[in-house]
Amino acid sequence: MTEVIELRQYTLHPGQREVLIELFDREFIETQEATGMRVLGQFRDLGRPDHFVWLRSFPDMRARLQALESFYTGPTWKAHAAAANATMIDTDDVLLLRPVRRGMPSGLDPAVRDTPASSVVTATIHYLPEPPDEELVRFFDGTVLPLLEKAGATPLALLQTEYAENDFTGLPVRTGEHVLVVLTSFPGREAYAEHSGRLAGLPEWRDGVQPHLPDSVERLLLTPTDRSMLR
Repeated sequence: MTEVIELRQYTLHPGQREVLIELFDREFIETQEATGMRVLGQFRDLGRPDHFVWLRSFPDMRARLQALESFYTGPTWKAHAAAANATMIDTDDVLLLRPVRRGMPSGLDPAVRDTPASSVVTATIHYLPEPPDEELVRFFDGTVLPLLEKAGATPLALLQTEYAENDFTGLPVRTGEHVLVVLTSFPGREAYAEHSGRLAGLPEWRDGVQPHLPDSVERLLLTPTDRSMLR
């Protein structure tokens, strides 16, 4: 499995998130995908009103380089780069990832774009002191994800750091970190709140999982735009 995924978090100027979303959803989805990448999802960060989060994937690192070179020298980016950049303060918070065992959901369907999205998606980033070993991967894949599902979540993906060198230097990525990222989905905010309570009430989670989770965790609570495939 060689799929490469970028998890991109942008800090925007106050009040500019909806401006960027409108531009992004109108101009930057199909035009990026025409170069060979997939735009997986675009999100509002519920905890930070001036943050925009999105994910895109590539078949491998070679395809990533070719796709990024094509898009960022192409007519769409040249026409809209100034407007997009005017909304942004920082775009360098980027994790380069790859799937653990299984790829992104195979059933992602572009047909859901332009339909109302009311779900909540979480990206839980577990920061590790060293690259995950097989035992930790088995723990997440075989224990953590099933218990999240038992408590009402829909697991979407388990991702880990991709250690290949970022050969498209025009877009920086974070380096020197080791992460496991769990993506899950819920029908809405109420379902997410109920899940949190159910999970805390599971003895196997409280006694068998929580004591063994990494201490450093970042949790993104996200709502998809209406043109997001992940939802």
